[in-house]
Amino acid sequence: MKFIADPFIGALSKDPSSSNTPRTVPHGFYSEVHPKKVSKPQLLHANPKLLKVLGISQEDIQDPQIVELLSGQALPEQLQPYAMNYGGHQFGHWAGQLGDGRAIHLGSLQEINEAVQPADQTLGKIWQLQLKGAGPTPYSRTADGLAVLRSSIREYLCSEAMHALGVPSTRALSLVLTGDQVLRDVLYNGNPAYEPGAIVSRMAPNFIRFGSFELPATRGQKEALKELADACITYHFPHIKQKGTKAYVAFFEEVCQRTAALVLNWQRVGFVHGVLNTDNMSILGLTIDYGPYGWLEPYDPDWTPNTTDAAQRRYRFGNQSQVGLWNLYQLANALYPIVGETAPLEAALEAFKNDYERGYQDMMAKKIGLSQLQKKGSHQKREAIAKLIASLEETLCLTETDMTIFFRTLSQWEPVNTPQANKKADASYIFGPVYAAFYSPEELEGTLLESWKNWLTSYKDLLHIQDQNTNERRIQMNAVNPKYVLRNYMAQLAIEKAEKGDYSLVSTLFELLQKPYDEQPTKEEWFAKRPEWAKNKVGSSQLSCSS
Repeated sequence: MKFIADPFIGALSKDPSSSNTPRTVPHGFYSEVHPKKVSKPQLLHANPKLLKVLGISQEDIQDPQIVELLSGQALPEQLQPYAMNYGGHQFGHWAGQLGDGRAIHLGSLQEINEAVQPADQTLGKIWQLQLKGAGPTPYSRTADGLAVLRSSIREYLCSEAMHALGVPSTRALSLVLTGDQVLRDVLYNGNPAYEPGAIVSRMAPNFIRFGSFELPATRGQKEALKELADACITYHFPHIKQKGTKAYVAFFEEVCQRTAALVLNWQRVGFVHGVLNTDNMSILGLTIDYGPYGWLEPYDPDWTPNTTDAAQRRYRFGNQSQVGLWNLYQLANALYPIVGETAPLEAALEAFKNDYERGYQDMMAKKIGLSQLQKKGSHQKREAIAKLIASLEETLCLTETDMTIFFRTLSQWEPVNTPQANKKADASYIFGPVYAAFYSPEELEGTLLESWKNWLTSYKDLLHIQDQNTNERRIQMNAVNPKYVLRNYMAQLAIEKAEKGDYSLVSTLFELLQKPYDEQPTKEEWFAKRPEWAKNKVGSSQLSCSS
């Protein structure tokens, strides 16, 4: 690994204190820390694609020195690990200083292999390497700064699953078992238990959050706010050529655009973040901090994977765009002291709403194979598509319908006969391959079946107007509708095996999720509805923030 001096971090002021005890850090964007010593680091898995980016071979990764490094042990002398200082709104309330409570940045790495490029070329070729679960920092508060195998497997697999889906994300380089036991109360119900400790090494061009700006703003530190904004623009938004106030406005406009694109991708694949606090929102528009996330199985806009959010459902699937907008308002408030006027910030927020609404219609049109009509059709035809999408979202909620399977098999539905002309046909004939998406197909009768017949008839009519080659439409639909996603029960199966010392399913799922849009006929067992046993099982349905 080739560590370099990151000019971005070099442009930020440091906490003057070297104390690694939980405390308020009134000045500085980061504090120097050291990872905790672990008993017996063991590499469980390493990401071959990122290894290639960094110029590391599969043989190199087995070197005990690299394993020591990826667990925070025996660090090179030139490295000075650090933890970032930031604040944030949590569940809609200002929480004050938060910071990296269990994430320690080792340093920055230079990309070696130019044949393997990062997803976003504007971000350059410097990656920050961070260890999650490597021990306490000044921001750990009453926690221990550690992570358990359970949550580490979920983050490791999901980071790379999201990247393969085309969803912007932080990346995962390695998964290491520490050899230590960590005490956790999984459901916060007074029943703590020891679990295996683990460390995920994750990478991103940077890990700056909305809350990184909020903290100095709430403290009245205008110069520090400028310092952070200037560094972000110089090193991560270099295409912004304006200066001063105009540069800060342009920066905010682009953060709004990236956030809209990010949330649209979440909605496209059915991903629910679960903890969209402002400290979990990246200025680069990356998915960051994989806690109690989940994928929709039965389509339900009100579903949240987070047990902490079960009553309020603030972070439910159908509310992610609104939460994204609310968080952008908090970022706008934080930037106001250096912008000096509200009008341009409000304009950027309004643009977010328009971008998202327009993007959502375009995205859904692609999912149902009507993108050609959406682009080239008249205003009247686009209105008809919007009405069809709204009707679909209502109809999907009438019975438990698997989102991933529904949209994937919809590309195979043959609009040969008008469903209304087959009043005597049973549901399996009318739906064809889509029939597999229903959890209780016996319910498809009466008014429910009529609702679906009406929708399919309207859908068929628009497909006929579009007059597109069927095979071409299927290819386009399958490019945006994944066949394989990391369902919670799949991750839970891998976790349970790993906790018994069998890491084979971690490897199997990692490989499966590298090609989520491919058919992979030998892996059809993972293209299936959630099993009944997983409906209410801890870890397979909702999860807590405990990790």
